[in-house]
This record gives sequence, C-alpha cells and structure tokens, in this order.
Amino acid sequence: MASKAVYLHRDPMLKKRDDFEDILEERRRSSDLRYALRCYTPLLYKGLTPFRADELKTMVLQSDQLQYVINQVSKQTSVTADEVEAEAAAILEEMAHHLQISTIRFFAFVLSKVFKTLFRSVCVNEEGVQRLQQAIQEHPVVLLPSHRSYMDFLLMSYILYTYDLPLPVIAAGMDFMGMKIVGEMLRMSGAFFIRRSFGGDKLYWAVFSEYVRVMVKIGFAPVEFFLEGTRSRTAKSLTPKLGLLNIVMEPFLKGELFDVSLVPVSISYERVLEEVLYARELLGVPKPKESTSGLFKARKVLSEDYGSIHVYFGQPVSVRSLAEGRVNRSQFNLMPRHIPRKPGEEVQSFVNDSAYRLVRAQEENMVLKPWVLLAVLLLQDQAAGDGRGTSLDELTERAVWLRDLCRQFGAFLHWPDHMIPSQVVSSSLSLHRGLVRISEGRVQLALDQAGAEARRPLGAATPEEELLNRAVIVLSCASYRNQALHVFIRPALLASAIQTASSNQKQDVYNSFSFLRNMFSNEFILSPGAAVQDFEEACYLLVKSGALQINQQEVLVTETGQKTLTFLTSSLDPFLQGYQMVCRFLCEEASEGLTEKRFVPAIRKFIVQHLLTGRLRHAEVLSSDLQKNALAALLRLGAVRKLRGRGEEQLEVNKVMVNSLEDTLGGNLPTQKAVVARL
Repeated sequence: MASKAVYLHRDPMLKKRDDFEDILEERRRSSDLRYALRCYTPLLYKGLTPFRADELKTMVLQSDQLQYVINQVSKQTSVTADEVEAEAAAILEEMAHHLQISTIRFFAFVLSKVFKTLFRSVCVNEEGVQRLQQAIQEHPVVLLPSHRSYMDFLLMSYILYTYDLPLPVIAAGMDFMGMKIVGEMLRMSGAFFIRRSFGGDKLYWAVFSEYVRVMVKIGFAPVEFFLEGTRSRTAKSLTPKLGLLNIVMEPFLKGELFDVSLVPVSISYERVLEEVLYARELLGVPKPKESTSGLFKARKVLSEDYGSIHVYFGQPVSVRSLAEGRVNRSQFNLMPRHIPRKPGEEVQSFVNDSAYRLVRAQEENMVLKPWVLLAVLLLQDQAAGDGRGTSLDELTERAVWLRDLCRQFGAFLHWPDHMIPSQVVSSSLSLHRGLVRISEGRVQLALDQAGAEARRPLGAATPEEELLNRAVIVLSCASYRNQALHVFIRPALLASAIQTASSNQKQDVYNSFSFLRNMFSNEFILSPGAAVQDFEEACYLLVKSGALQINQQEVLVTETGQKTLTFLTSSLDPFLQGYQMVCRFLCEEASEGLTEKRFVPAIRKFIVQHLLTGRLRHAEVLSSDLQKNALAALLRLGAVRKLRGRGEEQLEVNKVMVNSLEDTLGGNLPTQKAVVARL
C-alpha cells in the first residue's frame, strides 16, 4: 500500500478562527429596557415584504401539495374533502407559530437580565454574524445549532435580535405546550410545535412538511431546527435525524429555489445548567415534565455562576454546491412537483452525507474550555487511581501537556494565555466546585461528598443508592470530557488498533481500526463510508504530534509516543468496557422474551453488581445512552435481531457472535479477511 496520501491533510493549526465579541458587555453598561424597545429593522430575504402568520397558514392550506394529500386521504377514508381540510387546519393551528414583536421585546428584556445574572459573558464570532447577514439577503437560510441545553433556542433568538437580524422560526417539541403561558409565549416568539413521532399519520406529515417548505420557499424567516433531533444529555453529538433536512432541501432539488444556505452553529457552555439533571436521566430517573411551575421552581439557578458561552456561526453551506455531481435533479421532472414522493436512494445518501458533514462542522467549531481538559484527566485518574486524588501541581502540569496536544490536533481551545496555568486550573476547579474536591493540595472528583449527601435525608443509604449518587458526579464530569472527544476519537481508535492489531503492519492496524470504527459508529460522529479518510487523518495527527512513524508497510510507535497513545487508549476505555459489558450481559443474563424496553433496566442492574464487586471500574458504563448505542451497534452488525411477537418486539441474541465481539473488543482480534484499502 502507498502511504503518501496519509500526509496530504492541511494542518489544522493553519485554520483561521474568527474573533469573538461579548454581547453582554454592552448590556452591563446600558439600559435593558431601551435595548428591548429599540428600533428593530432587520434586512429580509431579497426585500421580502413582511406578512402575518395567518397569511402563511392560508398559503399552506391552499398549496397544491397539501390539497393533493387532502383529496387522497378523503378517498382512502371515505371522509369528505372539506372535513379532511378542516382537520388539516386544526393540525396547522396547533402547530403554527404566531410571531409577535411585542413578545420578542419582552424576551429581549427578560433574557438580558437572566443572562447577565447567569453568565460572565456570551461571546459571538462577529465575522460569522456578518456572513449570516449576507446569506439571509441572498437565499433562504436554515440555522442548524448544536443542542446541549434548553437555553439554545432562546440564546439563538436573543443573538439575532441583538444584531438586528430576522428572528428565526424554530421547530420545537410538543413538550413545551404543557407550559401554558410560557408555551404560548414561545409560540409568539417564533416556535412552531411538532409531535415527536407521527405514527404514519399521512395528513399530519403533509401539513408539517408543507408548512416548513412554504416558509423556506418564500424566505419568510430563517428556519431553525436541531439536526440531532433532541438535546444531547452526554454533550456528545448525536446521530443526525434526516426528516427536516430532507424537507428544507427539497425546494432546491425540485428546482423551486436557486439555492438554500445551511448554517451550522456551535454553542459551547463552560458550565451547563442541566448537568445534574442529565446525569440522573442517564441513570434512569425520569425527565421532569416541562411546566410553568417547574420553571419558577428552577429560578434558584440564578444564584449560581455558569461561566461563559461561546457561539460560533459557521460558514453558510450551499445546498447547490453540496448537490453538484451528487444528485441528478432532472429525476424530479418525471412527475408533477405537488405529488409527494419518497426520496430515492441517491437523494437519501446525499442528505445523509450532508447531515454528517454539518454535524462535523458543528463539532470542529465547538470552543473547548480548560475545564474540559481537566475533566478528561480527573476521570482517567478516578478510574485508575487509589482514591487519594492528584496533586494540584501535577494536574496543572498534565493539563498544560494536554492543552498542547489539543492544539496540535487542531482543537478550538479557549485557554487564557494571559494567565499562568495554575490560575487557569484553579479558576476552572472553582467554577465546577460541585464536581471536585480539593483537600491538602490534592484534587479528585467529589464522590465521597455525593455519598454523604445521599445518607443525610433518610439515614443509611444502600450500597446501590450510594453507587448511583457517585455515578451522578462521574456522568456529570463525563459530559464535559465528552466535549473534547471529537478531537481525540480518530487518533484514539488508531491508538487502540495499534494495541490490538496482530502486527504493526499497516494493513493489520487498518483492519483493527476499521473494526473499532464500525463498532463505535453509533457512539460518535463517524461518517459512513469514510473509514480510509478517518484512518489517514488519525495517522497524520499522530505523526504530526511525534507519537508515530509510518513507512510504506509499518506503523511504529516512537520513544516519546507511548505517553500520547496511553492517554488516547484510556480515553476510549469506558466505551470499550461498556460495550463489553453489554455483550457479556446478553450472553450470560439475557432471558427469552427480553425486549428493547426491558433491556436498559436489566443491564443497569447487571452493571451495578459488577461495579459493587469491583469487577468493573468505570461508573460511566451506567449511562443509558452508552447502553442503547451498544445495543444499536449489535443490531446493526446482526449479532442481535428483533423478532416480532404478539406484543413488543423481542431481542434474539446470537451468543456465538456476541461472545466473539466481546473478545475482539478485549483485544483478541479474530483472523478475518478485511477489505484492502489503498492508502
């Protein structure tokens, strides 16, 4: 195999990063009321004349596409077309936004007060805002923010109002409808509400898709939705959902628009408001129902310090450019445009690849704070240590080493270079003092504190309860560590592959890498069909950092490279152990009649026992997200199948295959023929 391609990557360090502006700085100096009531005159798409939300609903109901579906449903159900249209109008009334400037001004005033109390700064890349302003005037725009907090969509609208840009219309879940007054206020600030699933409801899908399409086609306002579909409780990017992306691309594919601009937006929180809530959800505690009373009860967070936020508006991505050479648009001329049709294989592949590219762009522009690096190190120490913690000086020294490695890997790192490293570390530890304990100059996760708090209210807690309370701290810390995983995942997969490969021959290492990458493709954003490119990128980064030397046939670890490889393999350890535990459970404990719904509670009980006996050291394995991803991987690989029964689908386990996968994850790679890649 030729190895030249490995070194063709552009150095990530050469990528220019935009400068940031703190938009709260002005708010701290001037009147919030004057800010909320100021003249708001955003430039619209091609001089579009603004019109009311009611006019938009009329356009949707009268559209040829929706009328066609109404007539089809009428014929299929023997209900008159007028009755079906009335049902469509009711769906639209439940769904549609009622954007009102008075509500926007109210939120502008309130959010200014809230943000100044909660956050030290809200930093926005001005060049990105300028690019967005230009894009809005040229083509319909779709905003695609990352989704890590309830604050995301409020923050986006606040920023656009601040910069005198058109307010977005935002796809929101029906959960917020239960918040009564607040739900209606969100609707009046641009939210439109959709069900989590449509259950094959043809009419509902038609109303929803046409509502979004019409807003995109006429450039009513920027359309905003979350590619991941829901908030990430783990701070890792989730596998993108394609439904809405298909819809917003369709007007271009059908030749109804010259182009559509997709704008990835990366929102990075130094401290997330919901950190403990998310950890408890991952441990099986039901998510609290959204309610107005719950919102008022949560106001105690206003007394906390949540650090800074960085919001990075990425380069607008042209759908026209993405589709060039990928999609033959003439296929859409074979039938009238108003007749709905399922996307063909070519279009589905194009949309899927585009979605992964956009999520990767979000990841690359995430701003990592020093605490993220400290969380990486503290979790590794907790899993491998003796409970004494790490000295503050040693932690600082290792954090500086990791900072430099991150920079070599091209991470977008916000490390205040005007402060000495010990001050940076101390400041970060202070902000996250609920997760760490410093005693006699040594730092460790506050696991004993979590256990003590569990014992106070009801007397002695059971070992299981204490374990779960400690796991809340571990999973909360892991959510910050996870923010950096996109930087390390490809080199970490290569480091693990080197450790498990049958030899140091490049082909053997690639085979191991390809297996691990395939196994974890539900866990991380790894684009389908890009194994060779990811291998090349990993090789490039590890050669660049001095950890590896690669010649025509071999992958060799340098004398100084072992430290880097050990760090990288340790980063992947919780996931390797988690997937192994899922395999072991399915082989040893899974009973007949096991369903997907019963899987998570059953394996949680299995893992708790292993943690209590010390056979497992990573409490992160208790994360339901990790467990579900592992099961999804086994289903995708055919090691587990779903069987339809009278009730729920049951899981059929191929124990021989699952056992082989567990061995492979443990480093015992079976001999197998791999696809030869030209590198």
